[in-house]
Amino acid sequence: MKRYLLTIALIAVTAFGAFTSRADDTNAPAAANNAVAAAAAPATNAPPPPPASVEQRLESLEAYISNGDPTAPLKDTNGNIAVTSPIMSSLSNSLGSTYTYPGPGHNAWLLTSTALVLFMTLPGLALFYGGLVRKKNVLSVLAQCFLITGLVTILYVICGYGMIFGGAGGAAAMKLDWIYGIVGDPHVCWMFKNVTSAPNPGYSYWVSENVYAMFQMMFAIITPALIIGSIAERMKFKAIFVFITLWMFVVYFTQGHMVWGVNGLMNGCWNGDAKIHGLDFAGGTVVHMTSGWTGLILCLILGKRLGFPKANFTPHSIVLTYIGTGMLWVGWYGFNSGSAVAADIVAANAFTTTTIATAVGSFVWPMWDWIVKGKPTVLGFCSGAVAGLVLITPACGYVLPSGAIWIGIAAGTIPWFFCYKVKAWLGYDDALDTFGVHGIGGLCGAIMTGMLARNAANPNLATFLSNSKLSKVYVTDSWFQPQLIEQLKTVGVTLVLVIVGTIVCAYITKVLVGLRPTEEVEMAGLDINEHGEEGYHD
Repeated sequence: MKRYLLTIALIAVTAFGAFTSRADDTNAPAAANNAVAAAAAPATNAPPPPPASVEQRLESLEAYISNGDPTAPLKDTNGNIAVTSPIMSSLSNSLGSTYTYPGPGHNAWLLTSTALVLFMTLPGLALFYGGLVRKKNVLSVLAQCFLITGLVTILYVICGYGMIFGGAGGAAAMKLDWIYGIVGDPHVCWMFKNVTSAPNPGYSYWVSENVYAMFQMMFAIITPALIIGSIAERMKFKAIFVFITLWMFVVYFTQGHMVWGVNGLMNGCWNGDAKIHGLDFAGGTVVHMTSGWTGLILCLILGKRLGFPKANFTPHSIVLTYIGTGMLWVGWYGFNSGSAVAADIVAANAFTTTTIATAVGSFVWPMWDWIVKGKPTVLGFCSGAVAGLVLITPACGYVLPSGAIWIGIAAGTIPWFFCYKVKAWLGYDDALDTFGVHGIGGLCGAIMTGMLARNAANPNLATFLSNSKLSKVYVTDSWFQPQLIEQLKTVGVTLVLVIVGTIVCAYITKVLVGLRPTEEVEMAGLDINEHGEEGYHD
């Protein structure tokens, strides 16, 4: 059976490579095709456009400081660039149009943020989870994190980026999406076609599109890696391989497009035609709700670990978990502050609110441990910090420091209650509390974003959510503002997609390769049986 699977995998990879050349020629974005057609048109005798004036060039430079549109001063009343300027590059982006050179400072920050987010998975999450399992399963967690890193990178480069972020928005995107605003077209940006160092103004005026694509790829990597926490110690390696492959297409790429795509159904901040005006700055629904609720559904389908809850499932190394927590906290600055896609005032606010909420959460959780259990635990400090990071994720770029304090208090209280009480009451085996921290935390963070979003925190809210000229104002700077209803709608759609998608992917995987190892393998440990190695030698 293994030989058959390997043979099929090799054939599939070869087929992808052969198909890529055809896809590059026949499935490029419509805008790119139009650009080629324009280039092939016969030349006219029209005089070349005049050079930009000093005033226009200065205004473009000022736009760099404010993270604004550098082409705005160069356009005529019809919105066309009417002058030549040194700021314009010869590179074309995935829309098939040339654009300005990227801004060095903004690009540098996102390059740094990209590395920080990868650092969250390797080695941050791997060590955090690795310390929480029994020592006979520590290598299985590390292997699963590495598997997901490579697998998701391949899927994302082939078609995932285009399915989430491809297209220009508006009528052009309507022609490209498979389901408008919900499911993007995998042919767009196929194999990163035309994803160059030129910015894509749909997502950033000053950051290279290939850098932005790499930044978002790190989110795509860590999201399925989080699921491992719920099903740790009892899911076959090849089952994880198959399930994650299916899940990325059914759940992650779809949710990402709806929330972050320029024409996304729930992209309330940037899509004026959004049906649901949701806010998710850095992944409360896209990352944490999808992974956490998937973890719950998957652990229920898998069943409990052998011996749970009577056997000893004490973490084998809180030290590793502590180190992993520190790495996650540091990396999360790239996760949250980097989601401003610029080194600007929004990034500064996100950095501040992330710090405050995380610190408060890391304080409140062990205080509840101290009150209820009699001792403040190191695991409580670690769990509280991660919960604080999770809850502030969707809100960090939209709330003020005062709002971050409330979010931190909620982070140290609500997930703690689910991990300590609700889990015991209902009896589900969420092995490393992925559902309690990420599923519940992401849900709470998304809802609190609707309560605490403030115009003073992010001037971009005025575009489609708080402008008095709009037919409806959503962010009114009050606790029970209309934005809260939009967040509840976003949460509802997310839950439906995740629950249904996870069930479908899990049962397809079960039919294809099975889900659980044998009882003998599970009892002996996944490290030696599935990887032929041991993490420790006594």
